[in-house]
Amino acid sequence: MSAAPPTVAQQLARWSVSRMWDDLTEKVRDRLRIAILDSIGCAIGGLGGAPVRALSGYLAEVGGAGRATLIGGGRTSADRAALVNGAAVRYLDFNDTFAAKGESCHPSDNLAPVLAAAELADASGRDLLVALAVAYQVQCRLSEVAPVRARGFDHTVLGMLGMAAGAARARGVDAETAAAALEITGTAFNALRVTRTGRLSHWKGMAAPNAAFGALHALSLAVSGITGPDEMFEGNKGLMDSITGPFRVAWDDEPLDRVLRCSIKKHNAEFHSQSAIDAALRVRAARGFDASGIRRVRVETFATGFHIIGGGEEGDKKLVRTKEDADHSLPYIVSAALLDGEVTPRQYLPDRMSRSDILELLQLTDVVLNEEFSARFPDEMPATVTVEQGDGTVLTATTTGYHGFHTDAFGWDDACQKFDVLTEGLIDETLRTALVDAVDELSERPVSDLTALLARVPREP
Repeated sequence: MSAAPPTVAQQLARWSVSRMWDDLTEKVRDRLRIAILDSIGCAIGGLGGAPVRALSGYLAEVGGAGRATLIGGGRTSADRAALVNGAAVRYLDFNDTFAAKGESCHPSDNLAPVLAAAELADASGRDLLVALAVAYQVQCRLSEVAPVRARGFDHTVLGMLGMAAGAARARGVDAETAAAALEITGTAFNALRVTRTGRLSHWKGMAAPNAAFGALHALSLAVSGITGPDEMFEGNKGLMDSITGPFRVAWDDEPLDRVLRCSIKKHNAEFHSQSAIDAALRVRAARGFDASGIRRVRVETFATGFHIIGGGEEGDKKLVRTKEDADHSLPYIVSAALLDGEVTPRQYLPDRMSRSDILELLQLTDVVLNEEFSARFPDEMPATVTVEQGDGTVLTATTTGYHGFHTDAFGWDDACQKFDVLTEGLIDETLRTALVDAVDELSERPVSDLTALLARVPREP
């Protein structure tokens, strides 16, 4: 009797754990280093965020053996390190993004779980880079072929599978164990899209870190011998049947290139706003612009941006009460750019969010769907901002992307500049230089060199 063909989980697991350093092109290796430095900068900048601080109490509550390093010092279990470090990476909402037609995600959410798994295995920097490439590839490819947002599920449903695959590669487990980790993860931790609709809460930034916790938890269960449903993807009432619909990826032939389609954020705001911010800044720089004389603002954007941050499917974006509301409100973001000439963490401080000028201007800002722009996304990110002033002057600017978008990608110097801005006043120059060098030289150094430096980051500036 012939053996049964491998399940989807088994195919994915076999591919994930067998990826090697030579599977990465030089361009992919460079882009992964940029992604890691950008994520670490976001994490250091995010350590002071309210939900990240709250996790100190959580760790005191639940405990955990100290096997993995926390950014900012201390150690805990690998799954909880993935949760806490992931929350720091995600808090500012300044980390990288991958966009497909029906799904967007933050592949840098994978760094915390992959790093924790690599530390458990005392892995090399090369192993970390390969494992991160695996995680990026899985999450991004699933976002392309199996989007879940329109079905009411959060993108972390797909992200956690990348986390499990990448963590399995980082930890060096065999294909059978990796398959079990994928099967448990994909069965047990499927999140709802309400995370990002209506009034936004801390959970907007905590959903992916929680998925990382789940993926590492599942991997530990699998390492301990716990098995999962073999046909988690394709079986009766499995992931395809219940959530994604049918899809196919020929994993045995899959390259490791999707990191090249990822974009680094230039501005501290939701990804789909980046080009609109650039357009608003061009209007602000135009001759005759007067911020105090604005009568109406019109923002034209593509469907994904309109529905997520423009007031389409996911709720009123002119009601801004929290930082989470503000960084997912295109009216607020464009208003901040027009008034302040920047969109940085400063624009989400309570004092700035509560001032009358920005609260009044966002009410005068209308977001409209441009179907022609929708057809050009995600290969382009078109946006038009038009400002009508009280004296009758009309100023307008159109953009098709921004520096940091995958078609105009950040180089290493750009990444270092953003890292310096994110960490200014939070770490000293010696540690900043050491972290940059450790990431730049990661292919020739052990992961422990990087985690030792991350442990030196102060939690309080």
